[in-house]
Amino acid sequence: MGGGIGQHFGAQKYLWGNVPAFDILRLESNEGEGYSKDLHLLFAASGDLRNVIKTVIGLPSTYNHHLNITINDRDFDIVARNLILLLIALTVEQVDEAVDCILHLWYSALVRESHIKILQRHIRPLFAEVSEKMRLTGYRGFFGKKWRFRQCSLFVTLETSSWSRLLSFVDKPVGLTTEHAREVRTATTLAESRIDYRDRHLCCLSPVQRIAFAKFRQDGLLLPFGHPRHEFREPNPTFFQNVDIWPMKDSADPLEGWSSEEVAATSSGAASADIYGKLFYYLQGLLRSFLNRLQSLEVSFELFQLDVAQLPDHIEQDTLSRIDVSNISDAGWLGIPHTLDYMVPLLQTPLQNPHATLITLFMNAVEETLTDQDKMRDMTPNSTSTKRLLKYLPPKGRPTSRFDPELIRFNLARDYVTTYDHIFDRYLKTYMFTEAADVFGAKMKEKHTIIEKWPYRLKLRPGQPGAQDEFDRRLSTGLSGKERYLEWKRAHSHALRDEVFDLGS
Repeated sequence: MGGGIGQHFGAQKYLWGNVPAFDILRLESNEGEGYSKDLHLLFAASGDLRNVIKTVIGLPSTYNHHLNITINDRDFDIVARNLILLLIALTVEQVDEAVDCILHLWYSALVRESHIKILQRHIRPLFAEVSEKMRLTGYRGFFGKKWRFRQCSLFVTLETSSWSRLLSFVDKPVGLTTEHAREVRTATTLAESRIDYRDRHLCCLSPVQRIAFAKFRQDGLLLPFGHPRHEFREPNPTFFQNVDIWPMKDSADPLEGWSSEEVAATSSGAASADIYGKLFYYLQGLLRSFLNRLQSLEVSFELFQLDVAQLPDHIEQDTLSRIDVSNISDAGWLGIPHTLDYMVPLLQTPLQNPHATLITLFMNAVEETLTDQDKMRDMTPNSTSTKRLLKYLPPKGRPTSRFDPELIRFNLARDYVTTYDHIFDRYLKTYMFTEAADVFGAKMKEKHTIIEKWPYRLKLRPGQPGAQDEFDRRLSTGLSGKERYLEWKRAHSHALRDEVFDLGS
C-alpha cells in the first residue's frame, strides 16, 4: 500500500449509508405506545432513506396520528434519489413490484427494463409537468410542489434548475451501453491500483464471504448469489448521471448501511454464507413493511436540498420531536456549536415533550483526538487491548513478515477491543461541549433513549457464547468501533447568541 494508506479512491458521492440504520423515534420506550399527539421529525443531513424507513416501521401499530417527516440533504443526487424512491412507494400499487424496483434503483448498478418503465410511467410525468409549468411561466428561484396520495402527501422545494435536472434521473443515459456501464463501474470498484485495499478487506472476511464480496464488486447487482442476472441490462439512471463516471468510492458497500446482526440473522436458504443474498431478503422484508405501514398511516413527507444553516428559515421553532443530523456535528464538518445553534431552537421544549431529542454522531472525533502516544500504549504486548485481542485471534505461528495476513488482520481488529471513553472525554473538553450546551440552551442526555453511546462496541466478553461470532461479524464490517453518538435535549430558550460563544472555535 505504500504511502497511500488510508486514501480514498473514486468519486465522492455518499449515495449509500456508511453506518447502520436505526429508528430515531423508539416511541414505545420514550413517549409511550399510547402517545396521542402528532410527531414531526427532521433528518437534517439525511443521506439515503434507511433511517426514515426504520423509523416508520418502528412505529407501534396503535399509533394513528399525523407523522410529518422532513428530509434534507445538500447533495442534489441524494435528494433526487430519495424523492424518486418515495414516489415509487406512493404511486406503484403492486407492493412486490414497488419493493423490487426500489431495492434495485437504490443498490444495483444495472436494473431491469421493467424498472425503467416504472420510472417512465409513474415518475417522469410528475417531473415533466413541473418543468413545463416553470418553462411556460419563466419562473426562476425556489419552487415547491405538493403531491397527494390517499392519506399521504409529499412536498418538495427545489430551485428551478434542479427541477429540470430531475428528468435525467429517470431517463436512460443517452449512448450508455450495458457494457460501457460495467466498464465505468469496475474501473473504480476493481481498479488495479487498489488491489491491496481490497485484499485488506478480504483478509477480514471468511473464505466463503470473500466469494460474495468479489461477485458484488464485479457485477454491482444486489441479488442472491445464484439468482439469474440476464434481465439486468439497463444502466441505473439514478447512478449514471455522466456516461464516464461511477459516482461513489470503491469502498462503498450496501452492507454498511444496515445492522450486521439483523442481516446475518436473515435466512438466505441453503447458501447460508451469502451475505449479499441475506441483505437482499432483509431489505425485501423491510421495504414490504414500510409500504404496508404507509397504507395505514397519515404521513407528510417534505424534502429540501439546503445547507443545514438554512433549515431554521423553513421549519417552525419548538416543533420537532426528533432531529437526526448524522455526523455533520464532527469538527471537520459543521461542528457542535453551529449544530446546536441551528437545531436546538427547532426542538420541542421539555414542557411540550420531555422526550424530544437531537441525535448527533461523531465518526471522526476519536481518531482525530488520538495521539501517537495513545496508539503506541494500546499496541504494547501487555496492554489490555492486546491481551483481549489474543483471545479472539490466537497466533497460528510466527509471522512470516510484517505483511503476513494474520498480522495485518490482528492490527485491523485492535479497535474493536479497545475502549475510547477517555479519548472522547478529551474531545468534549477540547471543543467545549459543556460551554456550548449552556450557550445554546441544550443539555447532553446522561442516559440515551434512542441509540447507545457506543453502539458498535463488542457486547460480549471473550469466551461467552456467541462472542467469537460477534467479533468476526464486527471485523467484516466497515465500522471502526470508534463511532460515538450523543443525544441532546432542550434545556431553556435560545437566548444567548454567537457574541457570547465564538462559533469559529
